[in-house]
Formats: sequence, C-alpha cells, structure tokens
Amino acid sequence: MLNPDLLLVFISVAENSSFTRAANELNRSQSAISMQVKRLEEMLGVPVFERSGKNVKLSPEGKVLLGYARRILRLMNEAIAAVGKKTEGKTVRLGCIEDYAARILPRVLVNFWTTHPDVHIEVDTGETSDLLKKLGDDYDMVLAMHMMPQSAGIFLRMDRLVWATSPVHSPHEADPLPMALRPAGCQESEWATAALDSALRPWRCAFVSAAIGTLQGAVEEGLAVGMFKESTLTGSLRILTPLEGFADLPSVGICLHIAPDSLLRPDVNMLSAALIKSLQPNEPV
Repeated sequence: MLNPDLLLVFISVAENSSFTRAANELNRSQSAISMQVKRLEEMLGVPVFERSGKNVKLSPEGKVLLGYARRILRLMNEAIAAVGKKTEGKTVRLGCIEDYAARILPRVLVNFWTTHPDVHIEVDTGETSDLLKKLGDDYDMVLAMHMMPQSAGIFLRMDRLVWATSPVHSPHEADPLPMALRPAGCQESEWATAALDSALRPWRCAFVSAAIGTLQGAVEEGLAVGMFKESTLTGSLRILTPLEGFADLPSVGICLHIAPDSLLRPDVNMLSAALIKSLQPNEPV
C-alpha cells in the first residue's frame, strides 16, 4: 500500500524539480528525501524521476503517478473531514495576488461555501514575491503569478497580459503615452514599462494604485492606458492590438503553492481542490 508520507515527498520533489528544494520545503535532510523516493520506486518497481546531474524531472510513470498522488491525499483528507473529529476554529489563510482576489476569487469562494459553509477562510493580498516569503508562517496557501516555466507549485492556468484602453476615450493615441501603473516594485508594471522602453515608445506615469478596480476605473475614464491579465478585465475596457501600435504581450502562469505543514489539513485540501477545479477545469479532483 502506498504510504501517504512517501506520496507527500514525491509531490514536493515533482513540484520543485529538485531534491534539495523539496528537503528545504519539508524541513528534512536531502538524504531522507532521497531514501523516501527510493522506497517509493522500489514499491512501484519503476523509476518515478529521471535524473541528470542536479536536474530532476518526472519519468513517464512519474507523470501518471503525480495525478493519482494528489487525488489520494485529497481523498484521504476528505475521508478525515467526513468521519473524523471536527476541528473548530481553524482558519485557512490564503495569500492571493490582488487582481485575482478582486476579480476571480469571489465567485470561487461563493461556490465553495455552498458546499463547505463551515470552512473559515482569511484572504490577504500582495505581490507574488512577498506572499511566497510568508508561505507557511502567515499563509497556508498562496495563489501566485509567475513567468513560465515555473517548477514550484501546482500549475493552474496561463493568463494573457493585454494592453487596455477606454471604450470611448483615446489615451492610447497620446504622446507620451499616459500609463496607469501599480506601485514601484510590482512585476506587471515593470513588464509594461520594459515593453514600452523596448519598443522605444515614450510614456509617462499618469495614475498609480495597488488596487485593480481603481486602475481599471482610471483606464475606463480615459485617464491612461493599462496592462492587465485578460481574465481580470471588466467588460467595458477595450483590448489594444498590434495594428494600433501595441505589441502582443506574453502570458503568465497562475500557480497554487501550499505550505508543507498544511498539506494534510482537510480544510486546506478542500479549498485547494476547489481552486484547481475552478481555475484548471481539466484537472481531475
């Protein structure tokens, strides 16, 4: 029978693409991680990883196992939640990038609470780098944004970055281009200004806010042009095209990171399953 702890180690190595990073994540020695992976491979009779120097990637058998391993741990926690002693007063602490917290998360949580009304969730927002630094201490899980490829975390979806302007005004025709930006240090603002600089497009900072609703409101009223994830746009904003002088932007990866100490909590796993099902519809949960 597969040992849940072996599966936990396997998932951590798979998501980190590294025995060393998995050891740090699980607060174990690298030799202990290696031994547990070896035990798992001996039980299965096949290698689950392909090793090349310090690089680790899933074998074909490991890719198959990963989906089952995640489901096994989720089902175990669902069983504990269904028949085990209830834990009162527990709160799932979720760190989330601000635009997803404002535009995407509310409908996910509304659906989640229809079937799990007793699960308490506390949401905090911030930049990916800041949120991940607090994973485990302040957060049980973090919904983050990465430029792909990204080895750590559970990959959920790709989300296209787009230039957006007012549906009735024309700030995109101004020179220099007025921009609505997040505060200094924000990844998306840095990507936007870098893209404009690379295209030799003069620009100026016309509006600054950390809140996506405020930024999109400024863009809608014609104060500036903004760059947003396509899934977070309000219906009123218009996407600018290369024909208008705005080059296509890359897509970003949205990933879910779960603190090792929280992986076996039923409430954490129920919420993670809901996020995966909502944001990654083809993932079996």
